[in-house]
Amino acid sequence: MKNSSYQTKKRYQFESYCKSVLRNETRDCYKEDERNLKQESLFSELASHERNQLYIMDEYFARDHFFKVLDTEIVVKGDELAEALSSLPEQRRDILLLSYFLDMSDKEIGEKLNLVRRTVQYQRASSLKQLKQILEGGNTEDEYK
Repeated sequence: MKNSSYQTKKRYQFESYCKSVLRNETRDCYKEDERNLKQESLFSELASHERNQLYIMDEYFARDHFFKVLDTEIVVKGDELAEALSSLPEQRRDILLLSYFLDMSDKEIGEKLNLVRRTVQYQRASSLKQLKQILEGGNTEDEYK
């Protein structure tokens, strides 16, 4: 009988130990949940600029158009602008691309294309006017050729 009472006592001690461990673990889980709730926020509660920082969209070349100018490929995004640039004569298009996409001065463009700086300046200005007219809907391709 002594053996039986010893086993019962051990069993009760073990049960008490298990309950204590489970109670403490449960308490730790609740505390951790509370800490996480203080640091986390719902997506619906984020401002739009914060949500935009959470993802990155891959950009593939579906809407990109490439123009080759002086052994350099220039990427133009958007169909309308690329179409309008394509409608310009090659030299005028090259002047615009070198000026606005490669940030070259009129003097540098003139040296590269063997033109006088004043010619580059005139063609750039008139090409911009033509480009504006094309993009606004008035097609004046033949006027400047």
